[in-house]
Formats: sequence, C-alpha cells, structure tokens
Amino acid sequence: MLVQETIIKKKSGWIAVDWRELFRYKDLLWFLTVRSIKAKYAQSILGVSWAVIQPLFSTLVYTIVFGNLARIDSNGVPYFLFSLVALVPWTFFSNTLNESANSLITNANLVTKVYFPRLVLPLSSVFSKGIDFLIGFMLLVVVLIINKQSPDYNLIWLPWLLVVLLMTSLGTGMLLSALAVQYRDVKYALTFLVQLLMYAAPVVYPTTNVPEVYRMWYALNPMVGVIEGFRSIFLQTMPFPYTWVIFGSTVSVILFFSGLFFFRKMERIFSDVA
Repeated sequence: MLVQETIIKKKSGWIAVDWRELFRYKDLLWFLTVRSIKAKYAQSILGVSWAVIQPLFSTLVYTIVFGNLARIDSNGVPYFLFSLVALVPWTFFSNTLNESANSLITNANLVTKVYFPRLVLPLSSVFSKGIDFLIGFMLLVVVLIINKQSPDYNLIWLPWLLVVLLMTSLGTGMLLSALAVQYRDVKYALTFLVQLLMYAAPVVYPTTNVPEVYRMWYALNPMVGVIEGFRSIFLQTMPFPYTWVIFGSTVSVILFFSGLFFFRKMERIFSDVA
C-alpha cells in the first residue's frame, strides 16, 4: 500500500512567492472575483450602471466646480472631456485601494480557518474592479465619439499605461491590505488618503499648472504619467509625456515589488491578528 507524504519546507528567497501554487488556486481567485462583483451589484436597482454613474457624476461635479467656477485651465479642451479622461483610470485606482485594503479584514473567516495563498484576496479585489474600468472606458469611448475626438498614433502606448496603472494599484493595494490587518486605523484613514492622493495627481488640473522646477519630482507619482498619457492619446492636450511615464513606470515597479515583499513578510501573522 502506497502512502503519500507531504513535506513542508520553509520557503527561501527574497520574496518567496510560489507562483505555481498561486496558479493552482486560480479557481478560487476566479470565484472571489465573481463574488465581489455580484456582491456589489446584487439587489441593486441600477446594477452595473453604477460603473457608469460614478465617473459620469464625478465629472459633472468637477466640471461645475473646477471648470466653471474655479475656471481651472484644461489645456484647450472642454473641461468635461479633460476630467472624464482622467477619472476613468483614477476611479479604477481609488476603488482598488478601498477594496484591496479591506480584503483581508472582510475575509477574516477564510484567513483564520482555511489555508490558501493570501495574495488571492487583494488580487481578486483588483480584478473585480477591472469590470468597472472596462465599462468606464466604454463610456469614455462613446463620449469621445460624440465629441468627434479621436486618438492619435500614441494609442500604441495605451497598454504600457495600463500595465503601469495595474502595477501601481496592485503594489499599493498589497501594502495597504497587509497594514490594515494589524493596524485598523488604515481603514479609517483610507478615505482621507484617497482624497489626498487625488489632489496629488492631475485629475482636476493639468500638470502644466505645477511649477516646472517641481515637475520631475511630481512625475514620480505613477498616476501623473498615466493620466497625462491618457489625455495625450485621446485629447492631444500635449505631446506624449515619455519622461513622466518612464519615471512613473520605475516607481510603479518599486511599489509593486515592495508591496509584494511586505505582504509576504506579514503573511505569517495574518491568521493571528485578522
């Protein structure tokens, strides 16, 4: 009679992420992603329409307050388009932070009772928001067509911007989710943090409003290159900001691996403090 033995060894390496194990739990990742989407829209009158309403309503408010009242420069394009193009990637980023930061706490019953790669939880939070992003992006395309705006040849760089956006969201989300387990203050501070980050990115104003001497430092925020890249592609507000995107890409890679390393380092105590 054959007896199967399982030998558990301590993982080594700087990050020690078992990608093969993570792949084996792809069904769980899919289930949690779908569950998150259903939980958001279940028993909702408007359903997935909320994915359109959120950026559209925010754009209307920002157009009235910042475009009409404050008269903030919009680089020669209608302020409604100027802010909508920025809000599509920003809404994905901000929603991802809120969702992933609380992913371990809201699933504490799973964390404390069942073994699975904990990375599945923040990953599912990010992927579930991908549906909202796709719907918001389709809204943007429709609005651009109605306003007779077409992308230029720099559209080829859009996948690059999406990778930077995804890595920034994942890295920051993993970092905050690991912190939120041990420090519940993160949950309450997150609202203020997201609001602060929005004004630290060119969502309601152009980067050209930032003094030139500070722009390179300002571009270390990955969302600066992403947002201004979106505007350059779809509105041609400026030449494609290669330098800003490169700076932001570098920081996004650092954020991603730092968040991954910190998450893995803290993972061993999740079940004790969740």
